[in-house]
Amino acid sequence: MLEFIAYKIVSHPYGAAAPSTTKLLRHCCELATTMNIMTGILSSSPLTSPASTFFHFNHSRRFFISSFSSSYETKIQSYWKRRFWRTISMYSSSSSSASTSLHTSASSSRIEPTVSPPVVAGEPETITENNKPPKQYPWLIVGLGNPGKLYNRTRHNVGFEMVDAIAEAEGISMGSVSFKAFFGKGLIGNTPVLLAKPQTFMNVSGESVGAIVSFYKIPPKQVLVIFDDLDLPFGKLRLLPKGGHGGHNGMKSVINHLKGSRDFPRLRIGIGRPPGKMEAATYVLRRFNKQESEELDFTFQNGIEAIRILLLQGFDKSATFVNSPKPLKHLQ
Repeated sequence: MLEFIAYKIVSHPYGAAAPSTTKLLRHCCELATTMNIMTGILSSSPLTSPASTFFHFNHSRRFFISSFSSSYETKIQSYWKRRFWRTISMYSSSSSSASTSLHTSASSSRIEPTVSPPVVAGEPETITENNKPPKQYPWLIVGLGNPGKLYNRTRHNVGFEMVDAIAEAEGISMGSVSFKAFFGKGLIGNTPVLLAKPQTFMNVSGESVGAIVSFYKIPPKQVLVIFDDLDLPFGKLRLLPKGGHGGHNGMKSVINHLKGSRDFPRLRIGIGRPPGKMEAATYVLRRFNKQESEELDFTFQNGIEAIRILLLQGFDKSATFVNSPKPLKHLQ
């Protein structure tokens, strides 16, 4: 701009001849030189922030003002002082707001440590997602047998009859049909239980048992399977924590549908060996006589008590109760 003013003064017909004009021209040239120097100062170092810009302007302002002392210089100095202070005020305010913004951003991004409240002795601990009590899963008590009146009260169906005795003693209805089984829900003491009698026929009982276990997410140690056993004397009970199928097709199916797991308890009910040369397949489908039915009722009462102990006091106490010798009570 100053070069343009000097050019206008020189190009005017009377301007260049006047002494005052010559003096003004000289100061304009000096002023232009000073502004070029100031521009060089500003461009020689990068403006990394409003604060550094303020420093360069302030430095240049002092250099500029100290370069003149004449009356023209005083006028020019006053004009540029106002210009520079206005610019300085603008950059100063933007520098302050930028600094405040940076401080606020840094404060908001700082991660404050989480301090847990102290636990006072004697006070109950608050239940959260991490320390909530474990979920209580129901027990599944399954009796194995064959469906239909043709197989009712046969030796192979003592598992069904044991479940019916439990349901009657504990007041659990078995009227619903779910998972291919006659199904009932209830409580023994304060323990939730599911009772099931698969209606898939003995050799594929695992289809029903596997579906129930999968749906309710029941751990294997809470699946009690009740079935007949040819190798135990008639009316004898045997409670085991785990084991194989022992040639029983129903147990073989259950194990297969529990992904091969054998780690589930089972209650075996002795039906005795077939007499003479009778085939086992024929013998297990025979019905009980009167005396056998009376003895079996006593067995079922022991079985009910054993299951109550199992659910309420644990396996060891129940096994001790079941597996200890007991005299067989004959009802007259």
